[in-house]
Amino acid sequence: MDRYARMLLFFLHAITNDRDRVHTLLFGTRLTNITRHLKQRDVDVAVARVAASVSDWAGGTRIGACLAEFNRRWSRRLLAQGAIVLLITDGLDSDVGAGLSHEMERLAKSCRRLIWLNPLLRYDRFEARPAGIRAMLPYVDEFLPVHNLDSLKELANAFSRHTHARIRRAPAREMLPRSLSWR
Repeated sequence: MDRYARMLLFFLHAITNDRDRVHTLLFGTRLTNITRHLKQRDVDVAVARVAASVSDWAGGTRIGACLAEFNRRWSRRLLAQGAIVLLITDGLDSDVGAGLSHEMERLAKSCRRLIWLNPLLRYDRFEARPAGIRAMLPYVDEFLPVHNLDSLKELANAFSRHTHARIRRAPAREMLPRSLSWR
């Protein structure tokens, strides 16, 4: 994820400054709220403040533990009124998916839509083998790549689809594009 971080921070900066009620939290081995740093108008200053505030950059991810903390501390405050959640991760969990399925289910029930952006989807031969990815897939409404400007355009299209109603969740196997395999 580290190689995509700068592009994604620029993207998150634009969303945070363009929309009301947008909150951005990063997770690595712990959860860090970076919303106030991204409110800085100058994107370079904002990214520098984010980098200074995140102590576990490129230290691996504990997705289940971080989602548990989010669900416990932030969910009620931030996900009221039909929020859309963007979860940006490769799904490679240092804790090997411990508690991840349960926390994903809680998160999915708390928001209107859950969109998972995964840079690994850029690979034609992507396979949903890691336990973290398999634990997360059943709870997402959309599973999209995020690795270049075209993938960010696709995200914008995803936002425009189904703007008001909750989408019926498809079984995890149906979430994978046809070119991806499920093993």
